[in-house]
Amino acid sequence: MDTLVSGQNQVVFELDDYDLPNFLTAARNFGTERYGYVATPNVDGLIRVHENASFRNEYSRAAFVLLDSRVAAFFFRLVHRVRIPVCPGSDLTAALFQKVFQPDDRVLLIGSTETQAQQMRERFGLKNLIHHNPPMGFIRDPAAVEACLQFMESASPFRYCLIAVGDPQGVIIAHKLAERGRARGLAFIIGASIDFMTGKQRRAPKWVQRIGFEWLFRLLSNPRRLAWRYLVRGPKFFVYLVIARPLLRRAKTPVAEREFSPSAHPRELTGVP
Repeated sequence: MDTLVSGQNQVVFELDDYDLPNFLTAARNFGTERYGYVATPNVDGLIRVHENASFRNEYSRAAFVLLDSRVAAFFFRLVHRVRIPVCPGSDLTAALFQKVFQPDDRVLLIGSTETQAQQMRERFGLKNLIHHNPPMGFIRDPAAVEACLQFMESASPFRYCLIAVGDPQGVIIAHKLAERGRARGLAFIIGASIDFMTGKQRRAPKWVQRIGFEWLFRLLSNPRRLAWRYLVRGPKFFVYLVIARPLLRRAKTPVAEREFSPSAHPRELTGVP
């Protein structure tokens, strides 16, 4: 629940203390005896955490929450003096394929096209990559959502599951799967990462990424689709930056303690320490 602080509801952006190399070790060690999901919020995701109680709950149930935004990391450090490592979702997805997935691992891909799924199978020698592509707008169709969840459960236990259906649909599906309590394995909410890896979309040059201007590159590449998100909705982050608080959750917490349990209390995303 929201905690009242000086007449306002203060939201805490609770994030894990993992950079990319350290998190890859955690991913390798997760196993298939339990279910967990990994969220990688960018600025838009952090805005949703502040504005939507359901979304806060879905993030609070994630096994790992990794910051996907260099812009947010810079301003968290500037305003709140909190240094939060950045683990970009697209870099994470690429590293999983390159350094973590093994040829015999059962890997689910939810979203993307069958052509893209076959590209990933061939490129990385994955013998057991299983693909399901829900229809466009499926999140508003209970039957399509149920079909997607049943597909994921039928493939369980999986080693890894990549949910590439956009945001916030990916978070919703990952959380629903957790609530049902039938699946086992580690799921990642990866947005457009497969599009970047297969060349359907182009990422900003590395130097643009390093200085935190990948958002501008994407805006200039597709202004019609992204102008509202970056220029109208995006500035809300700076308002929430002042009235909210980032909280860095130390990576030393054992992974087993972070698995989803329907009976466990969600980790607090709101309140005062």
